[in-house]
Amino acid sequence: MAKGILGIDIGGSGIKGNLVDPSSGSVLGDRVKFKTPQPSVPDAVAEVVAEVVAHFGYEGPVGSTFPAIVRRGVTLSAANVDQAWIGTDAQALLSKRVGLPFTVVNDADAAGIAEVAFGAARGRAGVVLVLTFGTGIGSGMFVDGVLVPNTELGHLNFAGYDSVEDWASARAREDEGISYKAWAKRVREFLAHLDRVFSPDLVVIGGGISRKWEKYADYLDAPFDLVPAELQNEAGIVGAAMAATGAVGARARVSG
Repeated sequence: MAKGILGIDIGGSGIKGNLVDPSSGSVLGDRVKFKTPQPSVPDAVAEVVAEVVAHFGYEGPVGSTFPAIVRRGVTLSAANVDQAWIGTDAQALLSKRVGLPFTVVNDADAAGIAEVAFGAARGRAGVVLVLTFGTGIGSGMFVDGVLVPNTELGHLNFAGYDSVEDWASARAREDEGISYKAWAKRVREFLAHLDRVFSPDLVVIGGGISRKWEKYADYLDAPFDLVPAELQNEAGIVGAAMAATGAVGARARVSG
């Protein structure tokens, strides 16, 4: 049996996994990544998840993220994956296909769990937002270390868009070919809106773009602490593994 807990991060373009020590948040080897099948219907995605598990020869509880509202293992939306996921009991589906117990959580919530327990938000009280900028904009909200699940702030109507992620995500920047400075101006406006609504004490910028913090940090301005994620693209995997064991840190816990 493999050591550690297996965390799997399901995204619209890739499905990646790794073994994690949930007591330290450390990954225990090289992660594996497969392309998300297209169309990304439930059975096809479950087959790739089974490949990830088989790659590690793993037996034990598995944690998995999913880019959707997740309520007690059921996916109630489908951001950047096939609409067939809406209303699917993802937890039951993956458990049945793989033959192991699964815990499925929202992808940004998982990243936030990891950052609060081991990363940039460790030990921080008050209202903490973890925003992941990638294909979309994910969000994890914590109040004194306790997760408020499924906030999905990237789907707020803003700046004339049905979803702000269509305007301010990392993909929107790439698709439009705008500079980091111009993109950061959009993010700054979005952060100002979040400040009016939630008055956060800390906002952590995560997702792949957190690796390029120096390219846009000088163009951001906010009345709260603003920092890049420390766990970067490993955060989802780490948070998923933690959720699988219920060991989500001394202050953070999954609810809902």
